[in-house]
Amino acid sequence: MAILENIRKRTTVLILIIGMALFAFVISGVFTSNDFGGAKVGSAVAEVNGENISIDDFRREVENASRRFGPGLSSTQLVNRVYDQEIRKSILGQQFEDLGIAVESDQIVEFVKTSGYAQIPDFQDENGIFNVEVFRSAIADWKVNDPLRYDAWLQDEQAIIQSAKERMYFNLIKGGVAATLSEGQFDYKMANEKVDIQYVNVPYGSIPDSSIQVSKADIQSYISKHKDDFQQDKARDIRFVYFEEKASAEDEKAVEDAITKLLNDTVEYFEERETTDTVPGFRNTKDMVAFLDRNSDTKFDTIFKAKRDLPSAVADSLMALSVGEIYGPYRDSGFFKISKMMDRKRNGTVKASHILLAYEGAERANPSVTRTKEEAEAKAKEILAEAKKEGVLFTVLARENSDGPSAPRGGDLGYFQEGVMADAFNDFCFGNEVGTIGMVETDFGFHVIKVDDKQDIVQVATLSREIEPSEETINTLFTDATKFEMSAIDAEPESFGDIAKESSYVVRPVNKIKEMDESLPGLSAQRGIVQWAFNDDTKVGDIKRFNANDGYAVVQLTKKYKEGLMSPEDASATALPKIRKERKGEQIIAANQGKTLEVLAKDNNVSVSTASVLTMKSPTIPGVGREPLVVGTAFALEQDQTSKLIPGETGVFMVKVTKKEEAPSVENFTTYAQTLKTNASGRVNSAVYNALKEDSDIEDKRATFY
Repeated sequence: MAILENIRKRTTVLILIIGMALFAFVISGVFTSNDFGGAKVGSAVAEVNGENISIDDFRREVENASRRFGPGLSSTQLVNRVYDQEIRKSILGQQFEDLGIAVESDQIVEFVKTSGYAQIPDFQDENGIFNVEVFRSAIADWKVNDPLRYDAWLQDEQAIIQSAKERMYFNLIKGGVAATLSEGQFDYKMANEKVDIQYVNVPYGSIPDSSIQVSKADIQSYISKHKDDFQQDKARDIRFVYFEEKASAEDEKAVEDAITKLLNDTVEYFEERETTDTVPGFRNTKDMVAFLDRNSDTKFDTIFKAKRDLPSAVADSLMALSVGEIYGPYRDSGFFKISKMMDRKRNGTVKASHILLAYEGAERANPSVTRTKEEAEAKAKEILAEAKKEGVLFTVLARENSDGPSAPRGGDLGYFQEGVMADAFNDFCFGNEVGTIGMVETDFGFHVIKVDDKQDIVQVATLSREIEPSEETINTLFTDATKFEMSAIDAEPESFGDIAKESSYVVRPVNKIKEMDESLPGLSAQRGIVQWAFNDDTKVGDIKRFNANDGYAVVQLTKKYKEGLMSPEDASATALPKIRKERKGEQIIAANQGKTLEVLAKDNNVSVSTASVLTMKSPTIPGVGREPLVVGTAFALEQDQTSKLIPGETGVFMVKVTKKEEAPSVENFTTYAQTLKTNASGRVNSAVYNALKEDSDIEDKRATFY
């Protein structure tokens, strides 16, 4: 609800705002924000407990989110992210209104001070510490001299206000979270009281599913008794045939032939000169840059590369070439390619490890380093001597002694080419043999270096042509898709699969599509198909062709699901196993009444097993799985007492307690109570919001607009 309405209702708030105005403390747009805007206009994208979320405001938030996240998220992903955010703001905002929760300027400053915003350099003093006055001045300066940054800050400010309110709200709830000593004692006993058992498990699988007859009425009855487990959202089932726009075998051969033709010299007639001339091919051209510019889909890359930077499938073959030799044509990443070795640098890339001994004042030295330059040099010489000893692992020395970021990797710097490292470091690595260990000094400190490996680097020119479908192939694909669409439309809806089978097309089903879904398995992002499936005018059995992923998808709507309780048909996949398990349990119990542990095992062709050190807090039987009812029953028995038949998760059990061990005596359970309180407090934010959301009346209208 608008702040203006708060002011009308609460005189205290009015006085406070006037007082703050007199105090001349206004942080940018806090009191000129949209909260003063009154009722929102336009259609609603959602309704939360009778309160509309304006589509106009929602679209602005989507635009802001688009600028923040860039192309990393699709439009539907942005909409869904903003929707979740706005629903949360609305639900919690109603709570804030009911409780009178508001934040004032000093609370906003305090929030900024204790959040990531405090790390913004413009808000820090000369010592790099957040300063309130510097913060105020920065915002005021942005307002006058940097409007774009100021506008961005206004958006951040609204997020700060929301976050500050949420912190206050959830902290109020956390203040009421507690755990008594009795609860701490109970939790301690749950974790530390132990029981050993003998048990027999007659698995439900011992009775075939086919022997359990379940009717539609049985499923309906089960659904009625477990309504919360069988709620469903509005959904759709579709099936489709995908006509992929890809190169045919003939197209591939044509591309390969075209690139092969460019390999050798050709004789061409030049009309303007009325003469023929020999045009050098890829093998003999003297101007590789110009040749690839004219004839290749990729340009000449002059950078020298190590083996690991070449296409893995052909790297060995390329590295084996001599300068001037040719390899190909070969396929790689959707291209036909021919490569020529242009140049090679022996040992052009080095793999090295180092141990850095930094000193106070060295470049990029960690502030925690306090040793002098002389101390660093002396330490480096000690480590150098140690590193040269036989059997000493350089990686261990690096982990224990290096001040460099590569220390956790044992000092490993990976492969690098000349000119990447500091001069002295570079000269040592490229000037010494593999296995050499030595010491150099740079601006960063003293380095103990080990040369681990050297490899050649090569310059390769690659002539490439993308493997693409020809115009003839594309036209044929469109014709095939259209023919299939027309045939399917003219036939009965259930004939879709049969018609596809006649032409050897693959029919792919996609079930339980939600109204705001975007990606479909096998088709990727296809929002248009989802919207069509949920259109009120689209009937079950309808068929339509869509452009999809460099091709076409002929789609049929096969089923509609209404929001609410599942039908017996829809629920059967979930309900049937549960009903069968219940009935199998009843049969097993009825057939084994009054039997001892040993007789039960013998009559059901199973063995008597044992389990030790079971606890109530982790009610898992090794080799069986989680069985809370079985383990709980065991704790309720006395030692040497045998239970009745117990319907567990995996079968019907009978248990005998062979040993009970009390939890060790503890004088005070304060620590355990505090742990319970801490854990409960940590769950407050998510648990409270989820409970509020579940209890809210939310009408989602996104599909009307997106």
